[in-house]
Amino acid sequence: MKPARSLMFQGTGSDVGKSVLCAGVIRALVKRGHRVLPFKPQNMSNNAAVTADGGGEIGRAQALQARAAGVPTSVHMNPVLLKPQGDRTSQIVVQGKVYAQSDARGYLTRKAELWPFVAESYAKLKADADFVIVEGAGSPAEVNLRANDIANMGFATRADVPVVLVGDINRGGVIASLVGTAALLEPEELAMIAGYVINKFRGDASLFDDGLKIITQRTGWPSFGVLPFLPEVARLPAEDAVALGTVQESPNGNGGDIVIAVPQLKQIANFDDFDPLKQEPGVRLVFVTPGEPLPPDAALVILPGSKATISDLKFLRAQGWDIDLVAHLRRGGRVLGICGGYQMLGHSIADPGGLEGPAEAVEGLGLLAVDTVLTGSKTLTETDGFERFTGEPVRGYEMHVGETQGADTARPLLRLSGRHDGAVTDDGRIAGCYLHGLFGSDAFRAAYLSQLSGRSMAVRNYEAGVEDALDALADGIETHLDVDALIRAAR
Repeated sequence: MKPARSLMFQGTGSDVGKSVLCAGVIRALVKRGHRVLPFKPQNMSNNAAVTADGGGEIGRAQALQARAAGVPTSVHMNPVLLKPQGDRTSQIVVQGKVYAQSDARGYLTRKAELWPFVAESYAKLKADADFVIVEGAGSPAEVNLRANDIANMGFATRADVPVVLVGDINRGGVIASLVGTAALLEPEELAMIAGYVINKFRGDASLFDDGLKIITQRTGWPSFGVLPFLPEVARLPAEDAVALGTVQESPNGNGGDIVIAVPQLKQIANFDDFDPLKQEPGVRLVFVTPGEPLPPDAALVILPGSKATISDLKFLRAQGWDIDLVAHLRRGGRVLGICGGYQMLGHSIADPGGLEGPAEAVEGLGLLAVDTVLTGSKTLTETDGFERFTGEPVRGYEMHVGETQGADTARPLLRLSGRHDGAVTDDGRIAGCYLHGLFGSDAFRAAYLSQLSGRSMAVRNYEAGVEDALDALADGIETHLDVDALIRAAR
C-alpha cells in the first residue's frame, strides 16, 4: 500500500466545527471507496474514549471520526491528550496512557519531548490508509504558543501536511478571523494553506459571495465552499464541555415530559453519556448551570463523571446542589451517579496519593453506604452486562481511578462480565456505577425511562441515529464543498 495522502483542518478558533467537519469529510471519502484514518496530534478534552487496541484512551472526537471511517479506535489517532484537572493543571496522556501531570507553563517546556510520539503515531497511520484526515486544535493564530507547537502549524510544517482553514460564520466576524489569521502566520506557515471553508452558514449562501471574494483577495486562498448549518449535526456527540454553552436542554415534547437534570460540574467529564437521553422526544434533559437550582420537577438527577472528583464535590456544595438533592429525594425523586458522580454519593472520598489534586480525604454526600479511595492504576476497559432492576443488557466502558466499597455494594446496580459494579439503596431510588455509556443501550434506556414515567415508552435507535447523521453530514459536504478539490489538495 502506498503511503497515505494527508489533509489537515485547522480552525480560526475553538468550537468552529473542525471535529464534526473532519468526521463528515472522512465519511464522504469512505463512501467514495477510500480507507481513511483520523488523526489529531494534540487534543484537550475530558470527554475520552477507551480504545480497541489495548485499552488506552483518546478524545471522543477522534472516536467519532474513527466511527465515521468504519475502523476500530487506536491510541495513535490522538497521541497526546490533555485532560484538565483544574484551572491550572492537566493530566498528560501519551499514546493512550498517563504520562505526567503538568501546569500550563510546565507543559510548554515539555512539548518538544512529545514530538517523537506524535511522529511515530502519524507514521503508523500513514502506512495503513489511503488518506489521513488531521484535525488541529484551537487556532494556528495563537502565536504565543508557536514554540515547539505540535497541534497546528508546528505539525503541518514538520509533517508537510496541507492545511484547510475553517471559519465559523455563525459566531460572526468570519472575514476578520480568516484574514486576521493570515496576517499572523509566518511565510512558511502561509505556504501550507491550501484554502478555506466557511462553516455553519444560515440562509442563502449566495449572499456571502462578496465575502468569499474579499477573503480570497486579502489572503490569496481559494474557497472550498460554504457549508450550511446542518441540523443533523445535533444528533452527533459533542466534543467537549464548551459545547454545553450556558444552558443546554433537549427539545420539549408534550406536558408529560420526563425531566432529567444534570448538574454542570466544573470539571465535568464524559458528558456525552447523556446524548441518548437528549435525543428522546419524551425527555427534557437539563444541564443545570452554576448558580441555578436543580429543577423541582425533575424525576431524576444524574451526577456526571468528573476529572477532579473531590474538587467538583466541593464545587457542587458551593452551588447548594447538595441541599437541592435532599429536597429532590424528599419529593420522591431518584438520583443516579456515574463514575465520579457515583463516588460523590458515598460517605467519603480519599485521595492519599494526590492523584487528582492535593492529598486529602473529604466527606461525601452520604446518600450511598460506600467509601472510595483514589488509588492504584487507572481502569480502562470496555465491558457489557445487565442492569439490576430492568434486567436489560447494557454496554459501555470504565475509565476511572479508585476503588469503592461498602454495605450498599451488596446490591450492585450492574452485573458485568464476571463481576458486579455499583451500589443501590434499599428503596432503589439512589444508585451509582462506574459504567459510562449505559444509556446508549436502547432496551435498557426504554425500560429505565418507562420506570421513571410509570408508562411504557418507546425509544429511538440511538446508534442508527448516529450513523444516519454521519451519512447526512457526508452528503451535505458532498453537496456544498468541493470534495474533488480537497482530494487534490491532499498530499
